[in-house]
Amino acid sequence: MHIKRETFGKTKDGIEVQLYTLQNEKGMQVSVTNYGAIVTSVLAPDKDGKLEDVVLGFPSLDGYTNEAYQKSHPYFGAVVGRYGNRIAKGKFALNGKEYSLATNNAPNHLHGGNIGFDQVVWGVEELPEQNGVQFTYLSPDGEEGYPGTLLVSVTYSLTEENELVLTYKATTDQATPVNLTHHSYFNLTGEAEDILGHGLTLNADQYTVVNDTLIPTGELRNVTGTPFDFTTAHSIGERISQVEGGGYDHNFVLRKTEGALALAATVVEPQSGRIMEVFTTEPGVQFYSGNFLDGTLTGKKGQPITKRMGFCLETQHFPDSPNQPTFPNTVLEPGQVYRQTTVYKFSGK
Repeated sequence: MHIKRETFGKTKDGIEVQLYTLQNEKGMQVSVTNYGAIVTSVLAPDKDGKLEDVVLGFPSLDGYTNEAYQKSHPYFGAVVGRYGNRIAKGKFALNGKEYSLATNNAPNHLHGGNIGFDQVVWGVEELPEQNGVQFTYLSPDGEEGYPGTLLVSVTYSLTEENELVLTYKATTDQATPVNLTHHSYFNLTGEAEDILGHGLTLNADQYTVVNDTLIPTGELRNVTGTPFDFTTAHSIGERISQVEGGGYDHNFVLRKTEGALALAATVVEPQSGRIMEVFTTEPGVQFYSGNFLDGTLTGKKGQPITKRMGFCLETQHFPDSPNQPTFPNTVLEPGQVYRQTTVYKFSGK
């Protein structure tokens, strides 16, 4: 196991950004940068042990900062926050005070606002004993409209069992909503084709019903008899035409584990034999089927990144929880510690 460090590029402000590549004894590699705490590549084995890059991304920092990317803003591989997913109309009340956030996904707030955690340079510490790196970011009081100074750390480590382990931690000096998630777009074919043939199983019996702007209505609906039933394996494309809004972009309610690390999802790509299992301590996972990828961005192999070329499994608390009193609480109080663990495990069969 070793960690390789190299320069990834410079921000528009002239800050040099680094790329860290983790490798285990089996040859699996994960590359991450301290810009946005972004995972830029994951080389994972197929059934024959052949490694392919299974996440969407770019070979240099410019891909994540240029005008075309900023316009479409798909959040490739990033840690998003302070609040991942949507908050209705960019407003919430906390301790008797109303807070207003950017409505950057009109009419709602999405993934932390105009400049979320995906667009900042994080501090970094190499952790050779864990075959990992720890990124830290201090979000000042009032940043993007959120109350409280929030200290966040995210650790990426790569195990000998081909597990990419994400460990999150945060503390605050004022009550504030916190919902961090990881936003990699996976394609277990290595971008050889779209993701519609991938088989998906979700350990979720309910999903959060949303309105036409993707804000939860508050209803938790049983998946039985709907195109949202992945309690047994179905290909992503099998029923996608039945989903209003052009595809999946929904939060699934995971079977209760009371904060224990538990299997949330399994994805199997039948041709390569690649398998990805997702474990998390979180109560939900957002399954997104790449509905808004439009071909304007170019991938690592020089091809356009088109609709359905990647899917996301964003482990999280539920969308709009600050405005939904029946949803699990997302408010972090002073003296408390926010903790979350998510594991992406890769194999071939």
